[in-house]
Amino acid sequence: MKRILFLCTLLFSVALTSWGQRPPAISSPDVRPDNTVTFRLFAPNAKKVTLSGEFLKADEVMTKDNAGIWSVTVGPIKPDIYPYIFTVDSIQIADPSNTYVFANERFKRSIVDIPGSTPLLHAMQNVPHGKVSYRYYKSGTLKTTRQLLVYTPPGFNPNGKTKYPVLYLIHGGSDTEETWTKVGRANLIADNLIAQGKAKPMIIVMPYGNVRPAPMPDFTKDVTNDIIPFIEANYPVLTDSKNRAVAGFSVGGGQTLNIGLTNTDKFAYVCSYAPYTATEEFQKNFGNYNPNAAEINKRLKLFTISVGTEDFLYEPVKQNIVLFKEKNINLETLIVPGGHTWMNCRLFLANSLQQLFKN
Repeated sequence: MKRILFLCTLLFSVALTSWGQRPPAISSPDVRPDNTVTFRLFAPNAKKVTLSGEFLKADEVMTKDNAGIWSVTVGPIKPDIYPYIFTVDSIQIADPSNTYVFANERFKRSIVDIPGSTPLLHAMQNVPHGKVSYRYYKSGTLKTTRQLLVYTPPGFNPNGKTKYPVLYLIHGGSDTEETWTKVGRANLIADNLIAQGKAKPMIIVMPYGNVRPAPMPDFTKDVTNDIIPFIEANYPVLTDSKNRAVAGFSVGGGQTLNIGLTNTDKFAYVCSYAPYTATEEFQKNFGNYNPNAAEINKRLKLFTISVGTEDFLYEPVKQNIVLFKEKNINLETLIVPGGHTWMNCRLFLANSLQQLFKN
């Protein structure tokens, strides 16, 4: 009996010690009305902590108080959504006080939302909202069951008479099928543009584009052979090419070119955002490109390539633009300031949504 009492006392003491070592409750990021933001991190034993973010030109060194909380205030920051990260003694970590995390397989960064005084296009606004559903489909191409997200517009009735056009929207390399909603806010951008009468109600399908370690070209087959049939079997959609679009960012932008331009009988709208094209599939499709330009131009209602002037892919994207124009393919371009960021990605998507399915 004494032994049991001793063990209980010991466990209680350990628990009290553990509770005493819990980090304090802190607010981070703390966004103020003037768009300045304070970031905080509890790291009492750290020697140096810095803040990195796409709203900064250089890393900011944080300072530690007597409680072991590191902090720094930056800004004012231009309203938008930005990823950021702490570096603690050379080790990068997401903000443990922030549950808003960038959906990505290679890195985990936190997200700060600077709303500003006027709601931005990607902000939650007082308009009718669509729905984002997580769906599973069987991929015969990849011989597995995979997940995708489906946005259905406000007023959608799966048993109604209305049939909708479809945008297939592909994320960047190492992103996931959730990145277009959690970081890109594709659903809210669509909600707001539809409410403003600037975009047609549509279904947006956001598949998981990474098929490694299988060959990347298999994703093209997955889209055409498995994803499109799944959507058309389960949703009231229009099934002709003029009511089907494909768009994507970075690796997804390269996949968009491969999928859309080799299947112009299936897609009348092809919108590529800062495409990464240094792949075997792109070289196979366009290395010795000799298209029937007249036929392609007849089929395509819209072909666009968008990129930022500070994007690390700016030069190869310009070369791709020259390639398609030299082949007499009708192409619209959107060149804006900025880098390979989801800030630009949201801009590109908003531009596309206002162009789709209107011809």
